[in-house]
Amino acid sequence: MAVPKRRVSKARRDKRRSNVWKMDAAAIVKCPNCGEFKRTHRLCTACGYYNGKQVIAVD
Repeated sequence: MAVPKRRVSKARRDKRRSNVWKMDAAAIVKCPNCGEFKRTHRLCTACGYYNGKQVIAVD
């Protein structure tokens, strides 16, 4: 059975339990074509543009 060899210090334990190291929310930017908010480096779902070019036709 696995048992810790040394006692974990309070600082190390609390550092692990803190929420500082967790992932941040995804970056959101405005689409330069239509102005809708979208995630960076992804196709705009509102207008279908990516990097100044129309990739898909949106109704």
